[in-house]
Amino acid sequence: MAFFFNRKEKPATESGAEASAEDAVEQVTEKKGLLDRLRSGLAKTVQVLNTDVRDLFKREGRLVDESFLEELRALLVRTDMGPAAAEAIVVDVQARLRARVVDPDVVIHSIRRELLERLQQASSELIKAESGPTVILVTGVNGSGKTTSIAKLAHRLTQQGDRVVLGAGDTFRAAAVEQLAMWAGRLGAEIVRGEPGSDPASVAHRAVARAIEGSFDICIIDTAGRLQTQDNLMQELAKIRRVIAKQIPNAPHEVLLVIDATAGQNALSQAKGFREAAGCTGIILAKLDGSARGGVIVPVTEQFGLPVKFVGLGEAADDLEPFAPERFVQALLEGAFGPVGSCS
Repeated sequence: MAFFFNRKEKPATESGAEASAEDAVEQVTEKKGLLDRLRSGLAKTVQVLNTDVRDLFKREGRLVDESFLEELRALLVRTDMGPAAAEAIVVDVQARLRARVVDPDVVIHSIRRELLERLQQASSELIKAESGPTVILVTGVNGSGKTTSIAKLAHRLTQQGDRVVLGAGDTFRAAAVEQLAMWAGRLGAEIVRGEPGSDPASVAHRAVARAIEGSFDICIIDTAGRLQTQDNLMQELAKIRRVIAKQIPNAPHEVLLVIDATAGQNALSQAKGFREAAGCTGIILAKLDGSARGGVIVPVTEQFGLPVKFVGLGEAADDLEPFAPERFVQALLEGAFGPVGSCS
């Protein structure tokens, strides 16, 4: 999985060994930068773990008994990682360490192993068309951070050299169209929009047609925010998909569900409803920097088999990072427990 972009070209006179050494240093620096960003984004989730862990473990260690196990279970559930993951960790600690005096390191091992096992889903790489434009449909509930996430994704793709056209399919909210148009101007991306209240499927059709006509690499289509319980609006998503598929076989290539990380367990019902109606292929977890519930990635990924493609770590255009389970878990655990070594 590629995490690092816009590498500087090495001078033609530079030797292979020197280039390799410099490139290795550059990769280490960039990896460290990503971990720092993840730690910062997970700060509120980490605070939950860190505060409780200090109370859970005494300086001389702690006896693993029923009281300890119940406290550990409650601590894990508070991060919204879900009862299944929390229970698996508790069962593992109980089986291996019951009646022993332990320190945090041995519990960290169980947490890391169980989280990684649940987060290792299908590739989080964006699925792209073999030829012609790649079409990405973006869905989510109102206020999830959908339009901002589209802008960040478009920024990321244009930085990689892709030509991007945006389809402003949220025709019911003028502010969303204007926000997307503002971002398109900043990013140098083209935008297709319709009249307020017009058929979103027609906007999607014109956006895809423009992508084909203009030989664009990527077409990202916004959709109106909706609740997963609004059947008529969910049927509208299905219509948009059909319109797109008639223009480009196998499109949309990605249907990304934007979930607000602060939604906690409510994100589960969102994922279920949208996955069934829109055929979601992946998740963008937005507002991770504002949530104490970053662990919600675990049950969403585990229950619905939807890989987290990106996480939103702030408000700036480049505050969108590809999701890497090893680094996510490493940032979460290092923040709460101190250096624990690489998870990779």
